[in-house]
Amino acid sequence: MTNQRKLAITELALRDGHQSLLATRMRLDDMLPICEKLDQVGFWSIEAWGGATFDTCLRYLKEGPWLRLRLLKQALPNTPLQMLLRGQNLLGYRHYADDVVQKFIDTSTANGVDIFRIFDAMNDLRNVRVAVAQVKANNRHAEGAISYTVSPVHTLDYFVDLGKQFEDMGCDTIAIKDMAGLLTPSIVRELVTRLKASVSVPLHLHCHATAGVAEMVQWEAAHAGCDIIDTAISPLSGGTSHPATESMVAAFADTPLNTGLDLDLLQDIANYFREVRKKYKRYESDVTVVDPRVLTSQIPGGMISNLANQLREQNALDKMDAVLAEIPRVRKDFGYPPLVTPTSQIVGTQAVLNVIAGKKYKIITKETKDYLQGKYGKPLGCVNEAVRSKALGDGDEVVDIRPADLLPPELDDLTREIGDRAKSFEDVLSYAMFPAIALEFFEERDNDCLKPELLEEVAADTAATSAAPSLAPTEFNITIHGEEYHIKIEGSGHSSEELRPFYVKVDNVLEEVYVETLTEVIPTRDGNIDAQKASKGSKRPRARQDSDVTTPMPGRIVAVNVEVGQAIKAGDTVLVVEAMKMESPVHAPVSGIVESLFVKEGDTVNPDECLIQVNTA
Repeated sequence: MTNQRKLAITELALRDGHQSLLATRMRLDDMLPICEKLDQVGFWSIEAWGGATFDTCLRYLKEGPWLRLRLLKQALPNTPLQMLLRGQNLLGYRHYADDVVQKFIDTSTANGVDIFRIFDAMNDLRNVRVAVAQVKANNRHAEGAISYTVSPVHTLDYFVDLGKQFEDMGCDTIAIKDMAGLLTPSIVRELVTRLKASVSVPLHLHCHATAGVAEMVQWEAAHAGCDIIDTAISPLSGGTSHPATESMVAAFADTPLNTGLDLDLLQDIANYFREVRKKYKRYESDVTVVDPRVLTSQIPGGMISNLANQLREQNALDKMDAVLAEIPRVRKDFGYPPLVTPTSQIVGTQAVLNVIAGKKYKIITKETKDYLQGKYGKPLGCVNEAVRSKALGDGDEVVDIRPADLLPPELDDLTREIGDRAKSFEDVLSYAMFPAIALEFFEERDNDCLKPELLEEVAADTAATSAAPSLAPTEFNITIHGEEYHIKIEGSGHSSEELRPFYVKVDNVLEEVYVETLTEVIPTRDGNIDAQKASKGSKRPRARQDSDVTTPMPGRIVAVNVEVGQAIKAGDTVLVVEAMKMESPVHAPVSGIVESLFVKEGDTVNPDECLIQVNTA
C-alpha cells in the first residue's frame, strides 16, 4: 500500500532566513505586506520571533519586539507562529531566574506565540525543564531541540537519549537542530531512523546550508521518517541560511511525501522577497555560497559573518583563517560544547581575542569565566583545567548544580529597577533581556525619536537631495590620464591626532594609505548629514603609556567602575566593554590614581584609544 504521509514545512523567512544572511535586519514594514500570501500557503508553522530578532529590534531597528509579535500574529491568523527560545537563557546571554522564564513564556503566549522551540546550548536538559513545563501550562506546543554537533564525545546514542528525555518531559515534537550544517546524508538517515524507533512524537529537522549538503540531508531525513523540515523562501536561502522552500517542495512533489504546497503561490512570495532583499544590501553576509570550512570550524549560520564584521572593525580580516583554526582548539579546551548561541559567541569571541592578542587566554571575557565556572551548565567533555584555573579567581568554585538554582527570584527587583520608565509588563521583560539597550530604546520612544539605521538606498537618496556633503562610496572606478583603476575601501584604522590609515585595494592589491582629515561627515539621528570641522580636542587621546587603560577590541562601554581621584590596584576591573554581545572586563595595567577618565557608559570605543589615564607617581 502506498504511503500517503505528507512532509510538513516550517518557513523561516521572517526569522532565521534574514538572521543568517542579512544580520537580522529585516523590518516589520517589509514583512507585513506579504503575510496574507504566506498565511495562504499552509505551512506547518512560520518561525517569526526569537533568536536574535528581539535584540535587533531594540538595538538597531528601533521597533518594539512585542509589538512586532502582535502585528505578525494578526497578519498570520491561520498559521501557527513559532519562536526560538534558549531555555533558561530565554533570548539573552545569561541564565535568568525561574520567575523570569515563566513570565516571559506567559507573556509570549499572550502576544501570539503558538510553538516554542526550546533548546540549551550545552544540551544540559536541566536548563530547559522549567521552560518546557511553562509552555505546557499555557497549553501551547513545546518542541524540544537537540543541539547537534560533532566531537569525540558526541555520539548517536547520546542524541537518541536526549530525544527520549525530551519526550519524557512532555514535548510535543522533537527537533534536530543542526545549527552549523554538520549533518551528512548517511548520518541523518541513521539518526532519524533510531529516533523514530525510540520516540513516538513527530521529528523536525533544522539544517543550515553552509556546507552544501543540506538538501541531501533533508531528502534522506524525510525518507527515514522525519515529519517536518525547515526551509527558507529562495531569496533568503542558501549560504549560511537553509534550503530553498520552492526547491524542496518541487523535490518532493511527485513522491509519497508530497507537501501539497502551491509552487505558484511560493513563486509570488519569492518575487516579493527578491525585491525586499535589495534594500538590505549593506547587511549582506559575506558567506552566501557554499563554505566547507564549517565542517572543521563548526561555526553556525550567522556566526561567520559576525566574526568577519569584528575582524573588519579591527582591520584584521586577514586573520579570519587563524580565527577559524583557533575555534576548534578553544572548543576542545571548553569540553566540546555545541556551537550555538550563546556558546558560539563565547567560544568565537574567545578565539578572536586569542588571535588578536597574540597569546592564548591573555584576555578572558566575563562569559568565558562564567562558562568555565559552570554557570551555563555542564559540558559533555572534559574542560582544560589549566585554562579554567586561569579564568577563575581565588575562591571561585565550579558550579555542579542546575545553574538557575543559584538565582533567587528577580522579577520584582527588575520591576523596581525600571520603575516608571516601563510602560507595560513587556517593557520590564525587555529590560530583563537587554538592560542598557532597552533603556536607550525607552528613552528614544518616550521622546518620539526612534530612528532605525539608515538603509543604504535611503542614505543615498538623502545624500542626493541634501545640500550637505554626501557619504563617500566605498567601491568605485577612477580614471587618471586615461588609465582606469578599480578602488575598494576595505577598512580604516584608528586615528592619531591628525592622520587616519585607510586600507584600500587598487586593482585587487591591498595598500595602506594615510589621510589627513580636515572635515568629518556625520549622519545625524534624523537622517540628515552634517559636515563639521574636525575638532582635535574632542577626540580621545591615543594610548601612549603603559599605564593608559585601553581595550583590545572595539565595543560599547557598559560599566565604568572607577572615578577620577580613585586609588586602584593592578588587575582591578575598571571598565566593562561589550563586544560581539559578550562582556569583557578591562583591567588596570598598573596600580595608581585615576587621573583622567575619557569615557562614560554607552560610549563606543576602539583599540589604542586611551580610556583612562592612571598616575603611578
